[in-house]
Amino acid sequence: MAGTLYLVSTPIGNLEDITLRALRVLREADLLACEDTRQTRKLLEHYGIRKAAISYHEHNEAERAEELLEKLNEGANVALVSDAGTPLVSDPGYRLVVRAAAAGVRVEPIPGPSAVLAALAASGLPTDEFHFGGFLPARSSRRRKALSRFKDEQATLIFYEAPHRIRETLEDIDAVFGARPVVLARELTKTHEEFLRGTASELLKAHFPAKGEFTVLIGKAAARETVEEIAIEEAVAARIEAGMDRMEAIKAVARERGLSKREVYRLALEE
Repeated sequence: MAGTLYLVSTPIGNLEDITLRALRVLREADLLACEDTRQTRKLLEHYGIRKAAISYHEHNEAERAEELLEKLNEGANVALVSDAGTPLVSDPGYRLVVRAAAAGVRVEPIPGPSAVLAALAASGLPTDEFHFGGFLPARSSRRRKALSRFKDEQATLIFYEAPHRIRETLEDIDAVFGARPVVLARELTKTHEEFLRGTASELLKAHFPAKGEFTVLIGKAAARETVEEIAIEEAVAARIEAGMDRMEAIKAVARERGLSKREVYRLALEE
């Protein structure tokens, strides 16, 4: 009888953020497949777990998937873990899950920490609809092209970004989205956890450590109506609902319609 492939979510920072079920599965599994065995070993040692582990990462995923599938078919229970968070979400594991499912092997998710959901919940941006785009392209030209595809998306946008590219990415967000509200979530669940809020332009002027992986959130687009069809009051209200403060919303509508801030403020009050 084939074993079970467990997809075990692990802490994204704080080692206390792990479920009792996840700890049980890690203890009971026959083998752990880890994105980085050294990183996983820290978690295992913290909870006194001693278990055989092998590496499973983007550079050996193809061959390791075959090896692990063979063990699963022989009856072994395998727990797949990434360095942090939920496996397969911008992390390796897709090949193995596809092959296991095709072979009739049971694939069982063990839910837990997720940087995407943690950042979204605390961002202050709308949570009714969101789009997760993973890591943005490294080159600015490709990054702007990728961002432009989501310009009219009526959902909160979420991306991951490396610390050494965060300022360049903010410049690209400013160029593509203008005064749309942006939230940077840094060092989630760790001692120096931080949320920075504002427009991309405002955040570029802020002083913050460019270290620790960033989760970048961008407010949703306004409803897809022509500018002329939307009353000033509604246009301002839509931006406030998307996460802007009132004055930023007024500035954005004024720029969009070629009006003065004072005039937009007056018309918004009148309507």
